[in-house]
Amino acid sequence: MELYMENELTEQLRQTDCVFTHGGKFHADDVFSYALLRMIHPGLLVRRGNEVPQDFTGIVFDIGGGAFDHHGNDEKKRENGVPYAAFGLLWQQLGTAVLGDEKQAEKFDFRFVQPLDQNDNTGEPDEIASLIADFNPVWDADEDTDAAFLRAADFAEQILERKFSYIKSNIRADEAVKPYLAQASDGILVMDQYLPWKKAVEKEEGIAFVVFPSNRGGYCAMSVKDSVLKETKCPFPAEWYGKRDKELAEISGIASLRFCHKTGFMLTADEKEDAILACRVSREKEKKSRIFWMRVKKAFRKKKSRRDVR
Repeated sequence: MELYMENELTEQLRQTDCVFTHGGKFHADDVFSYALLRMIHPGLLVRRGNEVPQDFTGIVFDIGGGAFDHHGNDEKKRENGVPYAAFGLLWQQLGTAVLGDEKQAEKFDFRFVQPLDQNDNTGEPDEIASLIADFNPVWDADEDTDAAFLRAADFAEQILERKFSYIKSNIRADEAVKPYLAQASDGILVMDQYLPWKKAVEKEEGIAFVVFPSNRGGYCAMSVKDSVLKETKCPFPAEWYGKRDKELAEISGIASLRFCHKTGFMLTADEKEDAILACRVSREKEKKSRIFWMRVKKAFRKKKSRRDVR
């Protein structure tokens, strides 16, 4: 795996052929630790045992009382109180180098690493930790634990590979969306390819709809959620909800509309221009509705004020 930057730990890792961790029953903590290190240094071997050999000079984790062991009295905790385990201690030094973005490394720590660290330190249930634990040989099996550890590490590496791939692709997508944002008008963002747009677009207050090619053919139009309220800024008209094909075209007056979701956050059309038109019609209806209810509230306040005066 190519890194975005190097540091003391990555350089040390490049210079070693083998790492060391505890033997016996393994857990998600030591398995993911090894999987991460092996992704950075493919072909990296692991030795497991109850004591670290005195002549061992490589990286040691989850045993031995060193920088990547969390079993001593000097327990390290994050600001939110979640204690570090070996995987978290390694990620603390390697995360930004792996993802190339400090904020994304922190998010991955919060969403993925911390639950595993918490599980290892406190026994708090975690589904991924449970899956890794199931790779341990059952009590009456004639099976080598070290071989089982390597199978678990292969599985963990696949998980990390997919996680990192998606995170990096989203970072690229945020950059790719920017030119489209610069060209957006009337609160409608139109893209000529699908991109993961939600993170970048939901921060833009002026964007209410996104139009992009559908992987099923035609075009998809989606209403953008408010980043704070988590509600759609401007849903499609209620009378369109759940309608499709001829019925939807007749109700909307837009010929190539094919489907509107039953909750009104998304619709599809054969033609890009019709998908854009549907967004414009929806914005106009929303504005009129907002103005109407503002007038109703204003009239109500006036009426109430007159009663209070009497």
